[in-house]
Amino acid sequence: MEIAVEAKEVKKIFVTKKKKFLRTVEKKEFKAVDDISFNINKGEIFGLLGPNGAGKTTTIKMLTGLLRPTSGSIKVMGKDVDKEPMEALKNIGTVLAGDRSIYWKLTARENLEYFAALYGCNKKEAARRTTEILDRLELTDKADELVEKFSTGMKQKVALGKALIPNAPVVLLDEPTLGLDPQSALNLRDIILDIKKEGRTVLLTTHYMEEADFLCDRIAIIDGGKIIALDTPENLKKSMNEVKSIKIQLSNITDNLVNELSKINNVKSVISNYDIENRNYTLTIHHTNGDTLIQSVLDCISLNKAKVLNVNVIEPSLEDVFINLTGKSLRE
Repeated sequence: MEIAVEAKEVKKIFVTKKKKFLRTVEKKEFKAVDDISFNINKGEIFGLLGPNGAGKTTTIKMLTGLLRPTSGSIKVMGKDVDKEPMEALKNIGTVLAGDRSIYWKLTARENLEYFAALYGCNKKEAARRTTEILDRLELTDKADELVEKFSTGMKQKVALGKALIPNAPVVLLDEPTLGLDPQSALNLRDIILDIKKEGRTVLLTTHYMEEADFLCDRIAIIDGGKIIALDTPENLKKSMNEVKSIKIQLSNITDNLVNELSKINNVKSVISNYDIENRNYTLTIHHTNGDTLIQSVLDCISLNKAKVLNVNVIEPSLEDVFINLTGKSLRE
């Protein structure tokens, strides 16, 4: 199978210097990415997931040439990003999270034609590609309105259009549906699947586990600068056969309750979340022996004077895999 992106033994070490006693310089090293290797096959959607501070953003920046690796190599369509940056980066269309990379004082059409010109298209080709992409993204009716008047979802579509302008074989989408309403997010996911159908490769990062499960052919989970799991979503979930999950809704919760639950035999992790809409708490407990565990859990909750609203025993999800491997939820 042809490889679109290859990362081989990539490391990124940041060195900070601090003056001490006026002259002495104290150096500290932080290993943001620690010897990671992975391949992304041509025509697949590859997910890169990790909690905040895991090394995901640093990896993305090295893939797009924004940072140089301390050691190792990254190739895009056979071209080394560090040694042949111009050739390698011609093969990537990029949408970075939180990146205001389009001009709000221009129209959608003007934005895309401008970026097409930067990619070397002549005026006729730029107009053709822009019209094609506006139609594809269902922005034709709003094409000549200023981007600053657009909704968040429409602005994200224009940013995606910018990534599609060069018709690159690899498209990197860094949290493309972040902040979008459900319908806009659904529309964008359909576009991502269409990109795959064209034979192009998609590298996707997301904070939505359901999105990763639905879209990705394979997923790499990075934590502490290392890739700790890499497989299909289905195989990752199968790896949780020994670990089960219980979700318990509570009216109130304390740190002491979470700590005590974590100490119960066969409990692997306890994650608590507050549901703003329903004004209650949800405990997700990963364990290896639910038959004997549930009574101990309920006794502990009772002793901490919390009221149980609902209890569900659930099949492992991709979120459960992530929590089991990293000890934290994706949004932490």
